[in-house]
Amino acid sequence: MAKYKVEIDAEQCTGCGACTACCPDSFDMKDDDSGMPKAVVKTPDVDEISAIKDAAEVCPVACIHITETETGKKLI
Repeated sequence: MAKYKVEIDAEQCTGCGACTACCPDSFDMKDDDSGMPKAVVKTPDVDEISAIKDAAEVCPVACIHITETETGKKLI
């Protein structure tokens, strides 16, 4: 089991692309049903979060969330 779960609140995401610029291995941009670009997590279950944490910190709307899998504790 992976140590962390990474999620994006798609409703909050503005599609700015900051996360993909900061951490392209973990995030991608995809158009939603209305054609607006939104960030998506490439691999939601991970063991290493240093670059993902950096991406979460540069997100202007704080829509990236990281949770410890074992405890359920939200880190971001």
